Amino acid sequence: MQRHLFITVVVALSTALITSLVCFAVFSYQFNQAIQLLATPQQDAARTVGAINVKPYSTIENFAATSKSVTPSVVSITVFRGDYRVSGGSGVVISNDGYIITNNHVIENASSYLVILSDKRELTATLVGNDPSTDLALLKVEALDLSPLRIGDSDALKVGEWVLAVGNPFNLNSTVTAGIVSAKARDIEILRDRRYSIESFIQTDAVVNPGNSGGALVNAKGELIGINTAIISESGGYEGFSFAIPSNLMIKVASDLKEFGEVQRAVLGININNVDNLIAQELKLEKVEGVYVRAVIDGTAAFDANIKSGDVITAINGTKTKSMPELQEQVARYRPGDIISIDYIRDGITYRKNNVTLKSIKEP
Repeated sequence: MQRHLFITVVVALSTALITSLVCFAVFSYQFNQAIQLLATPQQDAARTVGAINVKPYSTIENFAATSKSVTPSVVSITVFRGDYRVSGGSGVVISNDGYIITNNHVIENASSYLVILSDKRELTATLVGNDPSTDLALLKVEALDLSPLRIGDSDALKVGEWVLAVGNPFNLNSTVTAGIVSAKARDIEILRDRRYSIESFIQTDAVVNPGNSGGALVNAKGELIGINTAIISESGGYEGFSFAIPSNLMIKVASDLKEFGEVQRAVLGININNVDNLIAQELKLEKVEGVYVRAVIDGTAAFDANIKSGDVITAINGTKTKSMPELQEQVARYRPGDIISIDYIRDGITYRKNNVTLKSIKEP
C-alpha cells in the first residue's frame, strides 16, 4: 500500500514539474514577442536604416576604386583660334592609339587643339571628324600608351542607377561627381540641325558645369555609358539637370568618323510624332506609347517597306521605341544599306516587317 502511494506521489510531482516547465517556456516566448512589439519607433528606425545603408555604403566604397580607374582616361581639351585660346572642355580616350571622343561644340570653329592628359602631359591633337547632328567629334593624338575607357552598354542602363560624371569643370582637372540616372531618351531641343539631329539623352543629377562637356559618364563598374554634353540652367551653372549622349550611339558615330571622316547616316524617310492620349484613343491603342507616322516620303526605306501614314512604329530590330528620341537613336546606329526589322501597329493589329534596307539621307 505504501509502495503504491509513493509511486503515485512521484508521478504527480513529475507531471507538475513538466507542466511548469512548458508553461514557463510558453510565457518566455510570449514575453519576448511582446517586448519586440513594444520596441520604440526609434529602435525600429535604427534597424531599418541599418538595413538600408548596407548597399549604399558598399557602393560608395566602390566609387573610390571606380574614380581611380576612370580619371586617367578623361582628358582636358583646350582649343585655339589662331594664337588665341577660345574655349575648353573635356574628352574621353577610347583607344590606346590616341583616339579621343568629345563634343562638337567643344572644338567647332577652332584651328588647333591641345590635349592635356591626367598625368599633365600636353599633346597636340588633330581633328578626325565631327558630327553636329549628334554633337560629337573625334580627335587624334600621337601616343601609344594611353588608358582607354572600357565602353559599356547604355541600353542596359536603368533609371535610378548610380553614375559618375568625370571631367574638367572651370579648369578643375579630373573632377568626379556622383548622381543617379534620372531619365532616358530625353529630347531637349538644343541641337541646331533639328531635321536630322539625334537627341536621345541620358538625364542625370550628377553635377555637370561648363568644362565638363565631352567628359565621361560612367556606371558603378567604371564603364563609359555616356558623353556629358549639356545642362538645363537659367543661371548658366548646374541646377540639377545634366544630359549625356548614350555610349551605344557614340560608338557608331566614332566608328564612322574614324573610317570615313563623316557619319554615314541612314534614315527611314518618315515624318513622325509621339503617340499622345488623343492618338491612342483614336487608334484604340492599348498603351499611350510608340511613334505615329504622319507621312512617308516616296522612294525611301519606309516607302519600300510599305509603311503608311497612320501606322504606329513600336520597335526597331526588336528594341522598343516608345518615343521619337528612342526611334531616332535606334535608326541612327545603322548605316545606309544595313537591314533592319520594323514592328508597327495598323488597324489594331501588330505587324513585323523584316528585311528593310535603310537608305542615305542623300537618296530620295
